[in-house]
Amino acid sequence: MAQFPKLTTGAVTQYPSSFRTEHPTRILRYVDGAEQRWAEAGKIQRSWTLNLSVVSEEELSAIEDFFVSQQGQFGSFSFVDPYSGATYSDCSFAGDVLHSVLFDENQAQTSIVIRTAA
Repeated sequence: MAQFPKLTTGAVTQYPSSFRTEHPTRILRYVDGAEQRWAEAGKIQRSWTLNLSVVSEEELSAIEDFFVSQQGQFGSFSFVDPYSGATYSDCSFAGDVLHSVLFDENQAQTSIVIRTAA
């Protein structure tokens, strides 16, 4: 399985980046307006927003090539959580578009959202 590329520092992100946990909840609405809610057992979705504000052209190229090889959000890859060090094996990009900016030959920027399978 493919693994999200690391920066030359060995890290997968720069600060500030963020982490989010979602607990999918089903809602059943009745005709009288009442609701019944329950959490889907064992299903927790995690997502990371990676803000890469100072990367080299080579690092940006590696990330862009990886994004293209994964076909945006279609592909699946493993990702190491930068906060806990845990490896999640069924991750994907949250979108099909990667916005990046190249300021200079050694200064580029991009932001990526990665999520676990729901």
